[in-house]
Amino acid sequence: MSTIVTPAGARSPRSTDVYVELAGTIRESGLLRRRYGYYWTKLIAVPVSVAACVALFILIGDSWWQLVTAVVFAFVFTQIAFLGHDAAHRQIFRSGRWNDWTSLVIGNLFVGMSYGWWQHKHTRHHANPNKEGVDPDLDLPVVSFTAAQVRVHTNPLVRWLIGHQGWFFFPVLLLEGLSLHASSVRRVFAPAPMQRRPVEIVFLLTRIIAFLALVFIVLSPGVAAAFLGVQLGLFGMYMGLSFAPNHKGMPIVGKNVKLDFLTRQVLMSRNIRGSRLIDFMMGGLNYQIEHHLFPSMPRPHLRRAAPTIAQFCRDHDVPYTQTGLAESYGIVTRYINRVGLGEKDPFACPLLEQRSAINP
Repeated sequence: MSTIVTPAGARSPRSTDVYVELAGTIRESGLLRRRYGYYWTKLIAVPVSVAACVALFILIGDSWWQLVTAVVFAFVFTQIAFLGHDAAHRQIFRSGRWNDWTSLVIGNLFVGMSYGWWQHKHTRHHANPNKEGVDPDLDLPVVSFTAAQVRVHTNPLVRWLIGHQGWFFFPVLLLEGLSLHASSVRRVFAPAPMQRRPVEIVFLLTRIIAFLALVFIVLSPGVAAAFLGVQLGLFGMYMGLSFAPNHKGMPIVGKNVKLDFLTRQVLMSRNIRGSRLIDFMMGGLNYQIEHHLFPSMPRPHLRRAAPTIAQFCRDHDVPYTQTGLAESYGIVTRYINRVGLGEKDPFACPLLEQRSAINP
């Protein structure tokens, strides 16, 4: 059982023909075909659902019942963000231009998140999931995911907090919504290159200013502040709960390690099994292995592709990990705490350890 994937512990690279074989099987099964009816229904639902939420918000007026509306807004915006994620991965249209503009409108204008910021960050993640010094999802300001990140802290209080960071990780997600908006604003005004910067700025500022204006015109200051706190907090929590199970607690790849594409994407990812309700609530992100292997596969095909890909991985001795949703959160919590405590073996995936104990 390997703990951290290092040059000495890395598997021998598989031939690219292995992935080509899988890709051919998936393509022949029709699972890469576009699902225009499915996605156009969702695209039409975006302005309709937002308009309905705004109408309900205005109808209720200055009332503490708006905290319930804040929950609805948080849910709707997260579901819209999932759709923007699909468009950014070219799942909706064959045309890259159509997908780009769909992502811009959905992300910047409806959700308030910069498509350019997300694309830059997320592309690096997909290229090297869980790779030290490369995957931006391992570099968060308030959580340490590697031993190197823990060692830089010497203050006893900070070290204690890091040692229990797994328990703080989920409450901290309440700040993720605010962080996503702030990061988007910083990115569109940063000097780094960005395509369609004027469009990004106009769409993003229109969304943020219009939403804040609506809230403070309809609500008194106290209710408005509470509404925004609930809406942003639950939006960030929902986003975080959907993304956290995907890679946290899976093996970490050493910075200098090179792995073949199939191994790199499957070994570092975790699926969440469950019903179609789980598929809907997590925006298809529960099929993280299939998504990483075929990022442009339309969301409704991920569930159908999973059994084929799981069997293919078994046939080629590639660990294919899936677990329940609650169990995945437990794995994430234990893993992050272990890293914070500075254990000698903080990189082992708890689920893989369990399997190793059952099948030595």
